[in-house]
Amino acid sequence: MRARAKELFQAELPAVGEYAVSNIFFPPGSHVNGKMDECKAILDRLVKESKHTTLGWRPVPVNNSQLGKDPLDSEPITQQLIVINDRKIPNKAFEQDLMKIRKMAEDEVAVIQGPESGFYVNSLTSHHITYKGQLTPEQVSQYYLDLQDPSFISHLALVHSRFSTNTFPSWERAQPIRMMCHNGEINTLRGNKNWMYSRGGIMESPIYGDDTSHLLPATSDNMSDSGNFDSVLELLTKGSNRTLPEAVMMMIPEAWQDNDNLSDKKKSFYEYNSAVMEPWDGPAMVAFTDGRYIGATLDRNGLRPSRYYVTKDDHVMLSSEIGVCPDIPDSDVKVKHRLEPGKMFLVDFETQRIVPDDEIKEQVASMHPYSDWVQNGMIDLESWSKQSGSRSGPMDFTQTNRKLNMFGYSSEKLEMLLLPMAVGGKEALGSMGNDAALAVLSEQPRQVNDYFKQLFAQVTNPPIDPIREEIVMSLVCPVGPEGNLLSDPQQSHCERLVVRHPVLTLDEMETLKNQEYKSTSGGQGFKTAVIDTTFSVGSGPDGMLQVR
Repeated sequence: MRARAKELFQAELPAVGEYAVSNIFFPPGSHVNGKMDECKAILDRLVKESKHTTLGWRPVPVNNSQLGKDPLDSEPITQQLIVINDRKIPNKAFEQDLMKIRKMAEDEVAVIQGPESGFYVNSLTSHHITYKGQLTPEQVSQYYLDLQDPSFISHLALVHSRFSTNTFPSWERAQPIRMMCHNGEINTLRGNKNWMYSRGGIMESPIYGDDTSHLLPATSDNMSDSGNFDSVLELLTKGSNRTLPEAVMMMIPEAWQDNDNLSDKKKSFYEYNSAVMEPWDGPAMVAFTDGRYIGATLDRNGLRPSRYYVTKDDHVMLSSEIGVCPDIPDSDVKVKHRLEPGKMFLVDFETQRIVPDDEIKEQVASMHPYSDWVQNGMIDLESWSKQSGSRSGPMDFTQTNRKLNMFGYSSEKLEMLLLPMAVGGKEALGSMGNDAALAVLSEQPRQVNDYFKQLFAQVTNPPIDPIREEIVMSLVCPVGPEGNLLSDPQQSHCERLVVRHPVLTLDEMETLKNQEYKSTSGGQGFKTAVIDTTFSVGSGPDGMLQVR
């Protein structure tokens, strides 16, 4: 890049880390209709407003002779923007400025040209350059002529030969994304996106302050599951004081609830963060880098392969498939192993070593007194109910049939579904399919919950066995007010009510209705209110609309 800068701009680049090189996709034909110049002007202005300098724009040389019809028809124009850190601020602050510039540019272009305009910033960082596209693995180095230059060298490479999951392939959705690449699916994606969107109202970064709004929302329906994961990972690492390994541990926690092999510190870290944000569950193998670290982690189920070699000359290779580097003789291999479920493989270029899973996780888990915070802050509903002394009154069984009818319980549900669970603690077994009409299309009255179905990735994953795989499954759910995700960890963030089972006892319900929790650490605390949603049947639909 130094030679290219001198050739194009007659300028010497500063030291590594003091400048950033981006790769940007512009819409096909945008150089003719003026849209590319419009996008460039926005970026140039935002760089200037951040008090950095745009050295110039460089067209990326490509060879599209190998492309098929579809990628050729949608082929973007790829150019590089070079930004100089003229303020001489620390590298981390420079990276944070670059993320804000990119986010604001994306928002402005989306308003002017539409959210699917074809403008896409592959990378804007001082640590790496992302070359990708709607290409086969063999076509990448053939298409991007930079990768054929002998002077183009790097101490790391993050490569993915798969398009985004469950989405239509496109240039911008190809992987790697900006900080990671991902083999598998995020099956909890809908919930993950909704939770991130809903907590946006209370998120404020200690780094960006009032400018935090420029970074939100962190998720979007216009991105794939991998793109959404990458966006949240970037927000956690650059919008807060968390390190990359810590953010990955938060997003993809290992099985900890019933895992006796974990230390108390690690268990407390995971338990604390279960109250801070929800896990992004796979099956998934995620590889990630921020320039200092490069690594990979496997989700708790371990349903995706990941194998790695360490050679005697200190080359490290990790891949989801065996035989990626077939020319390495066994005599040159120092370590050959696989990534185990929930484990992390990490290379730290600052200390120039492979950091063992236990070491990096113990180090992260020891940064704050998570054990004390969990013990003093988290409220277990079952224990709280016993301590409060709240007791339900005697049940009025004369109203049982009326209430069963009111909530849509039929004899079939009582005898075939509920009875086996109540008596034996097991789900009923059956071989008949469910051919009942969807509630929204049914002409018969249906229960409210019949209108809601769980969305799940339509892929060929094996079903989870809740008995043999109980170590990776949990029904525990924290409820109550959340804290600011981007602020530094503190006890008030885990002061939430822990519900260990979806079926509440009558005493627990009484506790919820009559007790109030007051925080001991300056947190929000919480209390409940009973909302009457009943209405006179004689009032018809208008009566339902008047319920407040």
